[in-house]
Amino acid sequence: MAVNAKKIAVYLLVVFVLYLIITDPAKAADYVQIVFEGISDAARAIGDFMTWAANGGK
Repeated sequence: MAVNAKKIAVYLLVVFVLYLIITDPAKAADYVQIVFEGISDAARAIGDFMTWAANGGK
Protein backbone atom coordinates (compact mmCIF):
# COMPACT_ATOMS: atom_id res chain seq x y z
CA MET A 1 0.00 0.00 0.00
CA ALA A 2 2.83 2.41 0.84
CA VAL A 3 4.47 1.81 -2.53
CA ASN A 4 1.27 2.77 -4.33
CA ALA A 5 0.99 5.94 -2.25
CA LYS A 6 4.59 6.82 -3.11
CA LYS A 7 3.96 6.28 -6.82
CA ILE A 8 0.86 8.44 -6.66
CA ALA A 9 2.74 11.20 -4.82
CA VAL A 10 5.56 11.17 -7.39
CA TYR A 11 3.03 11.20 -10.24
CA LEU A 12 1.20 14.19 -8.73
CA LEU A 13 4.49 16.03 -8.21
CA VAL A 14 5.49 15.47 -11.84
CA VAL A 15 2.09 16.64 -13.06
CA PHE A 16 2.32 19.76 -10.89
CA VAL A 17 5.83 20.58 -12.13
CA LEU A 18 4.76 20.16 -15.76
CA TYR A 19 1.68 22.32 -15.15
CA LEU A 20 3.84 25.02 -13.55
CA ILE A 21 6.33 24.97 -16.44
CA ILE A 22 3.61 25.14 -19.07
CA THR A 23 1.52 27.86 -17.43
CA ASP A 24 4.31 30.10 -16.10
CA PRO A 25 7.83 29.33 -17.35
CA ALA A 26 9.34 32.44 -15.72
CA LYS A 27 8.09 31.44 -12.27
CA ALA A 28 9.29 27.87 -12.84
CA ALA A 29 12.75 29.21 -13.70
CA ASP A 30 12.73 31.25 -10.48
CA TYR A 31 11.90 28.10 -8.48
CA VAL A 32 14.72 26.17 -10.15
CA GLN A 33 17.15 29.00 -9.38
CA ILE A 34 16.06 29.04 -5.73
CA VAL A 35 16.57 25.28 -5.44
CA PHE A 36 20.03 25.38 -7.02
CA GLU A 37 21.07 28.33 -4.84
CA GLY A 38 19.98 26.36 -1.79
CA ILE A 39 21.99 23.32 -2.90
CA SER A 40 24.99 25.54 -3.59
CA ASP A 41 24.76 27.21 -0.19
CA ALA A 42 24.47 23.83 1.54
CA ALA A 43 27.52 22.48 -0.31
CA ARG A 44 29.49 25.61 0.55
CA ALA A 45 28.55 25.28 4.23
CA ILE A 46 29.62 21.63 4.28
CA GLY A 47 32.92 22.58 2.63
CA ASP A 48 33.50 25.34 5.17
CA PHE A 49 32.78 22.91 8.01
CA MET A 50 35.13 20.28 6.59
CA THR A 51 37.87 22.90 6.19
CA TRP A 52 37.31 24.04 9.78
CA ALA A 53 37.42 20.43 11.03
CA ALA A 54 40.56 19.64 8.99
CA ASN A 55 42.26 22.66 10.57
CA GLY A 56 41.61 21.28 14.03
CA GLY A 57 38.54 23.39 14.72
CA LYS A 58 40.41 26.66 14.72
